[in-house]
Formats: sequence, structure tokens, C-alpha cells
Amino acid sequence: MPVGRCDTPEDNLFDQRTEIAPVRIPRTSDPRTPSLACRCVSTATPSEMEQAIRRQPAELERLLADIAPVEHVAEQLRGRRVCLVGTGTSWHAANHAAWLLLTAETSAWPAQAIDAATYDLWRDADAVLVFSHRNSKRYTNEIRERAQAAGVPVAVIGARAVGADIETVEPERSSAFTVSHLGALARAAQLATLLGAELGDLAAVPGAVESVVERDLEFAAPERLVEFTGVGPNQWTAAEGALKARETSYVATEGLSVEQLLHGPAVALDERDALVVLDGGGPGAERVQAVGRAAAAAGVRVTAFEERNLGEPLSIFPLTACVQLIALKLAQQLGVDPDCFRQPAKPSWQNVGL
Repeated sequence: MPVGRCDTPEDNLFDQRTEIAPVRIPRTSDPRTPSLACRCVSTATPSEMEQAIRRQPAELERLLADIAPVEHVAEQLRGRRVCLVGTGTSWHAANHAAWLLLTAETSAWPAQAIDAATYDLWRDADAVLVFSHRNSKRYTNEIRERAQAAGVPVAVIGARAVGADIETVEPERSSAFTVSHLGALARAAQLATLLGAELGDLAAVPGAVESVVERDLEFAAPERLVEFTGVGPNQWTAAEGALKARETSYVATEGLSVEQLLHGPAVALDERDALVVLDGGGPGAERVQAVGRAAAAAGVRVTAFEERNLGEPLSIFPLTACVQLIALKLAQQLGVDPDCFRQPAKPSWQNVGL
């Protein structure tokens, strides 16, 4: 079709019959040797990122069996208005937490740490829940100190031995946070469950993640862009996929909710691009699949991941593992060290500070 010409009316956009075979996340207890060998550095040793991804099922099993640290914070938050704060991957965790807490006995909303700090977005809250793996970022620390000074209860979900109120895992050795992110989501799910949310079977989460990380995943870098999309809570899984792939492989990525993608950005996608569709079920599932079909009909290479066994709230766990593996695979293909955060970084970035 020539540039500038449109023969398909908008009303017929989703009548395309292009078929997309979703990658359904299987269930099996048969162990397999991981086949994603690290090719990003001149060694046969897997990257720290890959090792962290592979140990996520065991860490999730451990965390979900350890409810005591979460119970005290749950009682602090019960019935309160809670501001959920984070930056980067922790910003995505804060948004996922808002979805997990949607039906809980509390009112919660996410705020970017810099926005919460500079625009006082936390001041309407009765409590603040900070997501920060290292508990050391500038704006999350500022919010914590100011909220505590104002007598507002503050709890931190973060790594072991960093002063967090609810601990997750040992501090990650890779700059690409993976196991700590799923650990934070596990803690958020525990909090939501203790506060009355009905999320589904949390005990099934480690096995669902294992069924993803124990398998190989093929994903070739496109010529131009990797787009991630999802609906509901998985719009934030898409955002995390874009962040993780970009920081580890330096490819151009974007992660948008399905409706945000459709209303403008979708028209730029073509044969040079790849689209990752994240389908966790739920009321928006048909919409996200329809957008995937439309993209495929437009020549975009579409990869669809489908998780229907856990229910939409908990689908974020295995689908996050999927996008982590895409990020790892891209780094390996392109010969990039996924652990280094492009160190030594250009001085202009180092001077800004985190």
C-alpha cells in the first residue's frame, strides 16, 4: 500500500482475519536445562541477569511462605489512603500494586517519586508505601523523610539489609532488576490479600513463573522498534518490558497500554517493527488480541504471550518473566552485557545522579 493511502476504514480495522498463534504459557513439572547461553560477553558463564531470572521461582516460593513481615504493614495500611511511590522498575511495581490493591480494604494510588516529592502528591495520603530495591534513590528518600516528619506512616519494600520494612531478596548484582521486581510484586500481592483482595491462588505463582524461565525463548531484534502492549495491569508489564529491553540491549523500545497504542502510535508500526502482546485474560483480552491481529495485518512481526490459568491479577508474574527473557535474549543477540548499565556511562548521565 503506498504511503499516504488508506483503503481500510477505521470501523473495519479489527475485522482483519490475520491469525496470531499466542505463546500459551504451559504447565509442567519436568525440569529442563536452560538453553539461553550467555553470548553477551566472552565467557560461558551466564550473566548475573540470567542467573537472577532463573532463580525467580525459588525466591517466589520462599517469599510467599514468609508472611510475617507483611502482616504488620498490612495492619498499618488497613482502611487508609495509601500513596504508592517508585521510580523506574519500582514505578511499574507501584502501578502493579495499585491494581492488586484495587479490591482491598484500602484506597491506593501510584505516584512517580519525583512527582510525589516535588508536587507533594503524598500529602493527601494517610500512609506511604515506597518501592525501592536499594532504598537509596534521591526522591524516594526525600518523600520518606518528609512523610515521617509529618507523622505519616511510611513502609518500604526493598532488598535485604537496606533498611526496608518488608524485605524481598538479596541486592541484585545486575543493574537490570528482575528477581527483585517479582519479589516486590509478591510482597504487594501478599499485602493485598491480607487486606481482603481476592487475587487467586498465590501458591500457583512460582510454578507459573518456572514454566516460563525454564524454557528457551526465541526473539530476534527487529530493524527498528520493539513495541510492548497490554491492558489493565499488564499495561505496566508492557512498560517494564520496554524498560528492561532498552536498558539491557540499547534497542529502541516502547511500552504502552493497548488503547494508548491504538490511538496514534500504532499507525507508525510496519515491517521494520516487532510487537509483543501481553494477554492476561480479563475484560480487555479481546481488545489486546484485536490490536495484535491488526498489527500483523499491517506487516508487523507480532509475538503474543497468553496467561489464562492464574487469572488476570496474577498473570503479571509469568508475563513479566516473558518480557525479562525478551530483554535478555536481545542483549545476547546484540553482544551487549545486560548487567553493566552501560558502564562506564557517559559523563553527562553520571553528573545527573540517581
